[in-house]
Amino acid sequence: MQIHKNVRAIRESKGITQTHVAKELGVTIQTYNSYEKGRTKLSAETLQKIAITLQEPIENFFNYKIYESKNKQIV
Repeated sequence: MQIHKNVRAIRESKGITQTHVAKELGVTIQTYNSYEKGRTKLSAETLQKIAITLQEPIENFFNYKIYESKNKQIV
């Protein structure tokens, strides 16, 4: 499972920048970028903070295909 790719896809689908999320998490843009690229593993606590920042249920980061199908129904 590649949660980091789902984090990026969900963030981008909402039009939110990496800079904004990094500031909300209190980390550098480089650190946040390494989360999205999978270079640094996301802790449960960090993933929870990302979910809150993106106003997204945490379970959507585990299965982005569900998110995509829900998103397409809204459009």
